[in-house]
Amino acid sequence: MTALIVIPARYASTRFPGKPLAEIGGVAMLARTASVAAQIGDYVVATDDVRIAEFCDAEGLPVIMTDPDLPSGSDRAKAAADLFAPDADIVVNLQGDAPFTPPDYVRACLDALAADPDADIATPVVPLSWTALDELRVAKRTTPFSGTTAIVGTDGRALWFSKAVIPAIRKKARSETDMSPVLQHVGLYAYRRAALADFVALPPSPYERIEGLEQLRALEAGLSITCARVAAHPMSQAGIDTPEDLARAEARLAELSR
Repeated sequence: MTALIVIPARYASTRFPGKPLAEIGGVAMLARTASVAAQIGDYVVATDDVRIAEFCDAEGLPVIMTDPDLPSGSDRAKAAADLFAPDADIVVNLQGDAPFTPPDYVRACLDALAADPDADIATPVVPLSWTALDELRVAKRTTPFSGTTAIVGTDGRALWFSKAVIPAIRKKARSETDMSPVLQHVGLYAYRRAALADFVALPPSPYERIEGLEQLRALEAGLSITCARVAAHPMSQAGIDTPEDLARAEARLAELSR
């Protein structure tokens, strides 16, 4: 089973223009993400903007220009994989705005696909402690659409994802366990090649449009997503979508360095 990691990186983000080149602790976000991919294996940055391509060339990062009209990171991942590694069995979509993704999260997705040969896609989820859940709720007061949660069945397959905190908790059981029942989703996907082709051929689905989560398109179409449970990491926050997210990441990085 051969895998290619694709890092989609767009310059023209609506909420945060130029985001992949924004610096965290003096290092560009995209460079941090590429360093994660390099620890796993073959990777390539997929962009539609010459400024990002020039940055990659200057930093020695493999890069491919893709059609600027592609509608999503998954479309960009497929286009880049078709050009860069057409024989790869697995295509990993590692978003360029996820610079602190632990390499073990990527490995966990690859292992999950190997363990569940009928699954189409693998993605990580992090069980949240009550303290971490409180922190997520506080963050959502200022950036309500940053951070995604997941519901996972007993077979390890995803049942649903939401920008809301799910499940809703009517009775808190903090005295019974240190862990909450909430799983935070990490926006990292490992696709079987055929599943990625099927996925990008589908039109955006109703709930995908409502929530702004493209993985709901896969679920609505009947594709299966296996979820790899991974341990929380001090810097493995959700993807950096806004300047507020960037400020939180900077603060956390500074705190850990102390």
